[in-house]
Amino acid sequence: MARTPSNMLALGTKAPDFELLDTVSDEILSLQQVKGKKGTVIMFICNHCPFVIHVNPMIAKLAKAYEPMGIGFVAISSNDVAHYPQDTPELMKIKAKEEEYSFPYLYDETQETAEAYDAACTPDFYLFDANEILVYRGQLDSSRPGNGIPLSGTDLKNAMDALLAGKQIDPDQKPSLGCNIKWKQD
Repeated sequence: MARTPSNMLALGTKAPDFELLDTVSDEILSLQQVKGKKGTVIMFICNHCPFVIHVNPMIAKLAKAYEPMGIGFVAISSNDVAHYPQDTPELMKIKAKEEEYSFPYLYDETQETAEAYDAACTPDFYLFDANEILVYRGQLDSSRPGNGIPLSGTDLKNAMDALLAGKQIDPDQKPSLGCNIKWKQD
């Protein structure tokens, strides 16, 4: 399990648009269709990564709590399914149901969306404001598989709470850590 940190896309970056297959609904969805009225959490995840498996219960819980407050959630998997067949769209659909995701789980077959967001690892979290401007990127919290720190979602929750309250989000943000995105080989 490669421990890869986030690249930490620059705060203030405008969210790159996308149109990707939602493996849950089998529809093509765009950023405009999934974004929330007050903000949007975009997560790069996958099915098989132990770091994602570790945080799945918390991301499902946070989405259910914050979506009614106007925060949209969307997950994107960009892994090379030819070499990582456990991340195919068919298995993504099953995983979304098993984990009770309340949000779309999109498949980035070309990997262009991951490149546009400078995503490096799974999980990688981004929070954009109502104007699609990046206000937080990095870790969910300090919990990692086997480190004994309980899942809390503290870092992302604090950022969403500040955004909803119209307060300054702490610019001292820690990168996420997880498995590297499985890039296609040319």
